[in-house]
Amino acid sequence: MNFPNIGGRLLEFKKAPPVRHKDLAPFSSVINAIKKKDILLHYPYQTFDHLIDFLREAAIDPKVRSIKMTLYRVAKNSRIINALINAAQNGKDVTVLVELQARFDEENNIKFANLLSDEGITVLFGYRGLKVHSKVCYISRREDNKLVGYAHVGTGNFHESTAKVYGDLSLLTRNVEITNEVRRMFELLEGNFTPYHYKHLLVSPLNMRTQLVRMINQEIRNAQIGKNAFIHLKLNNIIDPDLMDKIYQASQAGVQVKLNIRGICGIRPGIKNLSENIEAISILGKYLEHTRIMIFCNNDEPKYFIGSADWMERNLDRRIEVTCPIYDKDIQKELRFIFDLQWSDNVKARQIDGNSKNEYRKTDKKANTRAQMEFYKYYS
Repeated sequence: MNFPNIGGRLLEFKKAPPVRHKDLAPFSSVINAIKKKDILLHYPYQTFDHLIDFLREAAIDPKVRSIKMTLYRVAKNSRIINALINAAQNGKDVTVLVELQARFDEENNIKFANLLSDEGITVLFGYRGLKVHSKVCYISRREDNKLVGYAHVGTGNFHESTAKVYGDLSLLTRNVEITNEVRRMFELLEGNFTPYHYKHLLVSPLNMRTQLVRMINQEIRNAQIGKNAFIHLKLNNIIDPDLMDKIYQASQAGVQVKLNIRGICGIRPGIKNLSENIEAISILGKYLEHTRIMIFCNNDEPKYFIGSADWMERNLDRRIEVTCPIYDKDIQKELRFIFDLQWSDNVKARQIDGNSKNEYRKTDKKANTRAQMEFYKYYS
């Protein structure tokens, strides 16, 4: 939404154009960069153009055989759509799942579904009663006489406009443990109901809830025998009754829980004999916090995840969502940095407490830390 500035420039944020990822040089191959190592993009601090470049490169690369993608929301003049049409015109096998029930974007999505179909692209619409909210893409490429997969798993939409104001993450990977399961997920979307056990991805409504409960239970067991145990979550919302009960159980067992919840937080921290080991904050700033990050202590060998799902019944039981493990050690360190920097925010962070006062958070630090501004400095 655009509002007129009625108070002069002092009321406006300074322009902060997104910067390039350090491993993606101008006019270089994104595919070759992913061959070397996994890439994590952090919007809006880093440019969404990297993802556009990835799709454009795939569209003209003679070795690329197919592109598969889920679209929940896209920009009105979408370069994502243009890249997919270009790929189809260049002879690639392109399949796109368009979610027609994306709230407020129904008309836009119907228009793009028709446009893609007219270009010979296979357009899917998912299953009745299951919104497809996952942010995934799969590209198959012939290398050394075999097909190799490249995958994107993200926390936000393939939408270049919202990528300027939403804090989101995109993982670009060639790791076969992840790409093979992303490919299997697209087979499910295309109507292949062959039973499959996901060992790496957490996929709603198939295994995400059970895997989350399993990891929480592991932290509870470790705390009960005196081992380090923590659960650190950055989500938009946490309101699922069963998972909230498990978080309370974890707190009572001595698990240290940190929650960074931008929107609805159904958990009441700091209640005696219930949630004494739970702290929660919420950050509202220049950018809309939209990233989902989960970190589990796992006996001091932390497990890291990013994904599209909040801890809500609709996300876990009535939507197709994908949450992805992060195996690259450098990206794990970056996720740890992202979570910790936001946790140190003492300017825009509010403390969520049992009385719902939500007052600005006070820390022992003398210097002010405003995480969103510090991210921009860091990536610059």
